[in-house]
Amino acid sequence: MRGLAVVTAITALTAITVALSATPASAGPADTELRLPDPTGRHPVGTTSLHLTDTSRPDPWVPSKDHRELMVSLFYPASSAHGPTKQYMTARESQLLLESDGITGVPPDVLTTVRTHAVVGARPAGRPHSLPLVVLSPGFKKPRATLSTLGEDLASHGYVVAVVDHTYENVATTFPDGRVTTCEACGEYVPEFWRKLERGRAADVSFVLDELTGPRSRWCGAHLIDRSRIAMGGHSVGGASALQAMHADSRIRAGIDVDGMLHNPVADTGLSRPVLLLGRQNTYTPGIPDEAVESWEESWPRLTGWKRWLLVAGMEHASFTDVGVVGEQLGLDLGADTEAERGAAITRTYMRAFFDLHLRGEPQPLLDHPSPSYPEVSFADPAAG
Repeated sequence: MRGLAVVTAITALTAITVALSATPASAGPADTELRLPDPTGRHPVGTTSLHLTDTSRPDPWVPSKDHRELMVSLFYPASSAHGPTKQYMTARESQLLLESDGITGVPPDVLTTVRTHAVVGARPAGRPHSLPLVVLSPGFKKPRATLSTLGEDLASHGYVVAVVDHTYENVATTFPDGRVTTCEACGEYVPEFWRKLERGRAADVSFVLDELTGPRSRWCGAHLIDRSRIAMGGHSVGGASALQAMHADSRIRAGIDVDGMLHNPVADTGLSRPVLLLGRQNTYTPGIPDEAVESWEESWPRLTGWKRWLLVAGMEHASFTDVGVVGEQLGLDLGADTEAERGAAITRTYMRAFFDLHLRGEPQPLLDHPSPSYPEVSFADPAAG
């Protein structure tokens, strides 16, 4: 089926089929510092990792495990920027991600050298119950680290951000005791597989919300979270899962799907909370005969609240995540016409505008009409087609 081929291309990042630039990829680490874009907000950023265990359900991918374990990276506004910054990935995570995407010609541990900005264990800043919470979910096979740019930037603007590793759904999750789980979910990608994936991620997110906002949270800054202001976003199947999670959990007030096909269409009963669909122009323009855009078109009428469908020209699937930025620094041609840091800036700006509007009530003209500052972004009107 053509649709399944498209889905595989989307989720496996075949856009990184390593068409190397004139400079060999192996020269990248020696000549160029690998770094994430600087956060744009006024707050220093802190980070910590949480190891969470849900004893109420077995693992969906390893039924012999009678519980579900998750790793979560928290990014948050901090009172100080002094201290060691977060390691981007472990050596094993770096190796398995590069192998998964077929990238050769660079050291297998090269992603351990990516410079980040979040200070490990920094003291959280804020008043009690004052900070909105955003949950982010990465694409299939991608570790949570690949959404670090979004996490750091939102935290610098006063958000608590929880980036979830969905265990056994990515190439590697490292636990505090040194265990590394790999992709047990990888295999036959039939439609029911993707529906199961989205439903499972919705359950993961609800559990994470319980752990972060409940009375026994182990994070020292949990009292800073405003439990009435929670939203979710994600990339690829992580973005599609945001809408599934909104259906399952009324605590999630708003959601963003970034370049993610909706394998579970919005139900006939509709979804009345705010939704932003943000995708590549070459894939999600209404009327293109493709299952990805058709999934958005099918669900669009059932989104009955505030909604926008934004298209970004010159972007590829990886452009919305750290993979775009770091890949370009490594000398890889990811197929995008838009420079990677520009793509990251567009994604951060529109995502933050959405959350500022719906969690803080701050007007955002950027979301009402095209902006000359971002000519790459256009507003789709499926009804006009």
